[in-house]
Amino acid sequence: MSAPLRPIRGRDRFLVFGAPAIGEEEIAEVVDTLRSGWLGTGPRVARFEEEFRRYKGADHAVAVGSCTAALHLSMLAAGLGSGDEVIVPALTFAATANAVLHAGATPVLADVDAASFNLDPEDLARKIGPRTRAVVPVHFAGRPCAMEPILDLVARNGLTLVEDCAHAIETTWRGRAAGTLGEFGCFSFYPTKNLTTGEGGMVLTPSADLAARVKQLALHGLSRDAWKRFSDEGYKHYYVTELGFKANLTDLAAAIGLHQLARLEQNAARRLEIWRRYERELADLPLSLPAPEEPETRHAHHLFTVLVDEERAGLSRDRFLERMTEQGIGVGVHYLALPEHPYYRERLGWKPEDTPVATSIGRRTVSLPLSAKLTDEDVADVVAAVRAVLGG
Repeated sequence: MSAPLRPIRGRDRFLVFGAPAIGEEEIAEVVDTLRSGWLGTGPRVARFEEEFRRYKGADHAVAVGSCTAALHLSMLAAGLGSGDEVIVPALTFAATANAVLHAGATPVLADVDAASFNLDPEDLARKIGPRTRAVVPVHFAGRPCAMEPILDLVARNGLTLVEDCAHAIETTWRGRAAGTLGEFGCFSFYPTKNLTTGEGGMVLTPSADLAARVKQLALHGLSRDAWKRFSDEGYKHYYVTELGFKANLTDLAAAIGLHQLARLEQNAARRLEIWRRYERELADLPLSLPAPEEPETRHAHHLFTVLVDEERAGLSRDRFLERMTEQGIGVGVHYLALPEHPYYRERLGWKPEDTPVATSIGRRTVSLPLSAKLTDEDVADVVAAVRAVLGG
């Protein structure tokens, strides 16, 4: 039994994992939105869509309530449904697979690369079958996937590419922005993300027709005029043209996002400083640190993930998590491999041994705090806590 350690930070100073950097500009914009009387989808959402579209160099952008909604509506807009298979990586959040299931299609797992944690193109190729209709690469932690072989497989097999960019707002691959490489790019603005709206998401697409379909599906299947039915242009009649959902973004959320987007590069620079400090100050410890960035790519530095090897470190990953919490440092797990979860095992028959690399990573991985909100003192406390827990 490990002896208790004196906490680096007390309960009153607990370092919350992934706390966002919120400025006075966001607060003022939210207050202005409240005073405007327009709280739902309105002018601020339209402005946020346009500014995000320009930042990414995309053709069309549709703001929605979450990345889960973005993925789900993209699947539906692509015409995916019963009898179709969609390949997803085994190391991802549940939403990636859930969106496929909600669309009525079947998710098929591919393993990940041991160094990048991203979709393994060789296993992807093995999993493509006669019913495969789409592929969902996840740019894990902000590192772009190996897109050349993935794009080749997609083109040769006539598949739809839906990029899961929940971690990858700033990410680029060979000068091309993540989320603009296929038919759909789906983004998350959850509180822990590099850009937050509290809750929210975005769909990018090169097609005006697909963008219109996503927007329609996001608001009950109502005709386009429904988005402006209470505007200063006068009341617009609407018609229900298909069975849709309630997944639109609000102006309250967009008010936060507008100023988060304006500071995105400044915040990215701060996260990179923290990332480099972790690389320097944890290098001698019995942990596996993130692999270096690949040439001709930009890493979004969303998650700083380390692997805890029980034999080298002298304690299990889960004990490491417990002791970091005891030290007053919030940490995360990204992620247990999908076959570890009972629902997927029972419904789809997935087994951890079917994707051994993802399973191994999922049982050893820990994400350390990485937010532009962290002060130098906060970062020093994280490093001190890791060293104390590992006896380094």
